Amino acid sequence: MAKSVLSDKHFHDEKAAYAFVEKRVWPNGPVCPHCGGVDRISPMKGKSTRIGTYKCYQCRKPFTVKVGTIFESSHVALHLWLQAIFLMSSAKKGISSNQLHRTLGVTLKTAWFMGHRIREAMRDGNLAPMGGSGKIVEADETYYGSPDVKRTTRTSGEPFNKRGSRGPANKRAIVALVERGGSVRSFHVAHANKININDLVNRNISRETQIYTDESRLYGDLKNNFAGHDTVRHAAGEYARGPVHSNTVENVFSVFKRGMRGTYQHCREKHLHRYLAEFDFRYNARTALGVDDVERAERALKGVVGKRLTYQTTC
Repeated sequence: MAKSVLSDKHFHDEKAAYAFVEKRVWPNGPVCPHCGGVDRISPMKGKSTRIGTYKCYQCRKPFTVKVGTIFESSHVALHLWLQAIFLMSSAKKGISSNQLHRTLGVTLKTAWFMGHRIREAMRDGNLAPMGGSGKIVEADETYYGSPDVKRTTRTSGEPFNKRGSRGPANKRAIVALVERGGSVRSFHVAHANKININDLVNRNISRETQIYTDESRLYGDLKNNFAGHDTVRHAAGEYARGPVHSNTVENVFSVFKRGMRGTYQHCREKHLHRYLAEFDFRYNARTALGVDDVERAERALKGVVGKRLTYQTTC
């Protein structure tokens, strides 16, 4: 009989969960999060000692692997955290706070906060330029949801005219850059205008890259900055011309919007960047790149260090 991944011991036993996390956060042994020391560290013993507690005899402070991570100060058992990370990593369109609340047996408020902490762990801090010689990057923008505070200008940043809005409505603007066969980076921008988008593209894509977009005038100035810039005319019913298309980035937007509408249904604008990071993370560790659910969850676990959130700063 096939064995379920969620039947592994670290998903149900607290001591095994600590050992599992320690092995990935401290591959070379315990590191004191207070002073950074690696010598003269010993596990604390005794009946009243919490699981996984160590003492650093350089700064003389106790600590666990949770200190300095998204788990710090959480009263949720670590094995439940591991279950939540696996569920969020393996669900292509995400898993709602209500579902986590029912599955893990924690309160809805706790499940919501856990979700945001895990999204923070999924956030990639890689700033290296995308693409390169012989590589193709697709760029596109989309609009999802109304801003929390109604603006006096359109999404493009231009004022409304006398007849109402023309062009992009007063929506939250999202720009995504997708490398063919590689990764995606998505950004929430205040205004989807030529200045903002060109600055974003120039900062994130290597100059030797071939760029494909639709016919939007927002990308009209890219040709002189990169190896080449080709477009497809969606307005004329053209969606591909040989290798020239933006279907990859459109697919990224499709999965994101289906997840937001079908699973999450609503998010405040100030949290949008974390949801984008979640969907980017799963795309960048997708099955097509040889990454399965187990490895994807482990990659998320490796991102927990140094990304602590508090409930007050999240709300």
